[in-house]
Order: sequence, then structure tokens, then C-alpha cells
Amino acid sequence: MNRFPFPQDFFKNAVHGVLVGIAFMVCPAYALETYPSKSVRVIAAFPPGGFVDLGARVVSVALGAGLGQSFVVDNKPGAGGIVGTEVAAHAAPDGYTLIVGSVGTHAVNQSLYKKLPYHVTNDFSPVTRLADAPSILAVHPSLPVKNVLGLIRLARERPKQILYASAGSGTSTHLAAVLFENLAGIQLVHVPYKGGGPAIVDVLSGQVPVTFGTAASVSAHTKNNQLRALAVTAGQRSMVLPDLPTMAESGLPGYEMLNWLGLFAPAHTSQAIIERLNQEAMRVLRLSEVRERLNAAGAEPSALETKAFVLFAQQEVLKWSKVVSNTRMSAD
Repeated sequence: MNRFPFPQDFFKNAVHGVLVGIAFMVCPAYALETYPSKSVRVIAAFPPGGFVDLGARVVSVALGAGLGQSFVVDNKPGAGGIVGTEVAAHAAPDGYTLIVGSVGTHAVNQSLYKKLPYHVTNDFSPVTRLADAPSILAVHPSLPVKNVLGLIRLARERPKQILYASAGSGTSTHLAAVLFENLAGIQLVHVPYKGGGPAIVDVLSGQVPVTFGTAASVSAHTKNNQLRALAVTAGQRSMVLPDLPTMAESGLPGYEMLNWLGLFAPAHTSQAIIERLNQEAMRVLRLSEVRERLNAAGAEPSALETKAFVLFAQQEVLKWSKVVSNTRMSAD
């Protein structure tokens, strides 16, 4: 009779897990040769259909094909990406839980929220930047504006009356609108949603007439005239949307907001695994079919070596902490 309230293999499996963990730490070559030996979970901290989700799926499929194991996207939305990001931060640092983070989850939120259940610099190991994309300032056709200056004039005539939808407090879509309000000297009304997908539904209905949606969630609706695109938020025109002017070209000099996606692992993940993932991600992001799929989602590949991405991620946290402070941006 088993005298312990555990399965008979419990201690054998526990010892095996400890030995494997030690091997990963003291023998990088072992980690590199055996990883991945099972499916990998890739967390997207937003609902299906938005920029983060689409980017995560494109890259995960390509990584899985290249590394011979399934990379399965797991949507964990909520609280502007905090719910899913917390799950990833507290996951085992074995390379089998990763997260596709964004400028919102891995830069803005650190200073936007007074209390986070993780620290984006201390609790994550950056792997590589994946893609960049501008947001699009778009309005429902029922709103009587044709361009950026027209929206500014209307907002001055109707202070605190015009609603805008975002994918959630602290997301790139929220940040883009806050910068717009600050530089234009206007006040809009923020309506946060649990992701870009739910937000765009109410914008399409006209219930919330303005959004700084990602190209992935907005561009298809502007092509069929369900929404009117006014400008892109990047500092220069997008290769994906070359005919759409920038905010600066549209009469708001100094405006620039770029979405980015990056692949992160929990802190203390083996450097051998980080390097393996980086090398494979950089390879697949050069593939024409991956580029085409990202372009279709309104994004462009932007891979970086791990060291360069670590520096970039640190600079982004510092940059947006200053923006949050200067604009008195709030997650409320």
C-alpha cells in the first residue's frame, strides 16, 4: 500500500524535473539541443482579432514550423493586458510559456499603473522585437469631419462630448488618443474596451464614433467605407498604408506614436533558449509569406538581436514614463 498521498511516480517525476532544470542552467548546450521538446504556449494578453493576437498567431505558426513543435496562442485578455502579462511573468522560466508583448503591456503600463503584479524589466527576458505598426485615426462616417483639423475643430466646439474607443486603458490605442488630446489642446471622452475587437464593433455601429485603432482592426473597414481613415500615427507614412497622411502632415506637428510587438520569456529563462528563439524568430521574419501576413494585418517585421531588443525595451519604458508624467495620463 502506498503510504503517501501522492501518485507512485510523484517523487520520481519531481527528481527528474529538478535534474532537467539543473541541466538547463549548467549546460546551455543541452538546453539548446533539446528545446523545444513539447508544445510552447504563447500568451496574447488581448482578445482574438486585434493586432497583438494577429501578430502572435502569424509568428507562432512560423516558429512552430521552424522548430518542429506547436506554438499555441493562448488569449488571456483583461485590464489593458495586465491579466495575461501577469500569467506570463509568473510562469516557469523553461521556455514553454512566452508572451507577445506590446508597447502597452511592456512599456506604458509600468508607469501608468501605481501597482502592477509584476515589473516589466525585472520579470521578463526580452527575446526579439517582432513587428511595428501605426495606429489609424478613424471615425464613423456619421461624424461630420473629413480630416484631422476638422476633428480638432469639432472637439473644440463640443468639449468632453466626443467619445473615442480604445482596446483598454494603457494600450497603444489609448496612448495615441491621449497624445492627440494633449498636442491638439482638446478633451475627448475615453471609452475603454477589453481589446481591439470589441472596441471596433461599437465604432462600426457609430455608438462610439472615434478610435485610434490598429491597422489590423481598422484598415479593412476603411476600404469598404464603414469607417473614414484620417491619418496614421507614425512619424512617417506606412509602407502598408502609403496613401494615408501622418498626423504631422495633417496639421499636428510633433505627433508620433508607433505600436510594436515583441517576444518575451519569463525572467531567468536559459540564455541558450533565448538565443534559439531569437535566431529562429529573425529567420522566419525574413520569410516572404510571414512578411505578407504581417503586412495584411497592417504591420511590418522589425526583428532585433536580443541585446539590441533589451536596450530598446528599456528605452521604451523610460520614454513612456516621461510621456505618462507629462500628459498626466491615467488608467482610470
